[in-house]
Amino acid sequence: MIIERARINSNRQLAHQIWEMQFEAPQIATAYKGSGQFINILARDDWNHPLRRPMSIASAEGGCVSIIYKLFGGMTKVLSKKISGETVELLGPLGNTFSNWNNGSYPILIGGGVGLAPMLNLKQACEHNKIDHTIIIGARSGNEHFIDHDPTKNIYLTTDDGSIGEKGTVMGPLEGLIKENTNAVLYACGPEPMLKAVKEFAMKNNMNAQLSVESYMGCGIGLCQGCVIQRKNSEIQSHSYHEKYSLVCMDGPVYQATEVDFG
Repeated sequence: MIIERARINSNRQLAHQIWEMQFEAPQIATAYKGSGQFINILARDDWNHPLRRPMSIASAEGGCVSIIYKLFGGMTKVLSKKISGETVELLGPLGNTFSNWNNGSYPILIGGGVGLAPMLNLKQACEHNKIDHTIIIGARSGNEHFIDHDPTKNIYLTTDDGSIGEKGTVMGPLEGLIKENTNAVLYACGPEPMLKAVKEFAMKNNMNAQLSVESYMGCGIGLCQGCVIQRKNSEIQSHSYHEKYSLVCMDGPVYQATEVDFG
């Protein structure tokens, strides 16, 4: 875990309320372990805004780290106003990673909302290792997508209003894909209702699934206890505080689907 003052290389809008920011952060990029990890960003250096904002790492290479974020509050709006050359303080890399995606199974990557960031990260890793895979990205409307729907390249987009790709949720394409790939393993990140649906789908079809859980965090290092999630099993890592609950920042954000309970 590193605290690094990082220079902003770029900050651009990708789609409706969706932005990408790239930092020059060689220390964090060097310590980065893989898809699923995140950083905590101090958007403002003042006592009125002391809490950092957790953001999944979308890429980490060449001494740089990038995030993809959505405008949904005051601090993300502050981030969108940052320009190249400014600096921000980063804490990271934090959290664990997706695993076993390169063990001979067929990865199906599922992202919803800004949960697409770690999925695009994992997609890049699959491509680098020449591993066949499929990605499904869901959004409310087509104006939130910034990649092309292209099933011939195993890229599926869904929208609630049907304006781009398949109408409906990510579960539609997923149901068809598992019929074609009997050794599929699911990797997902997105809003809780989507993760709950993916978990139930995996359990029903006796599939392995790993879920990256999104959570509000104050510190990112296990002190504030603000990112508690209920867990299913009793196999507890040494840094966990309770048997019934888990801290997303310390034990996650990636969990086996059988580990967590969304209620």
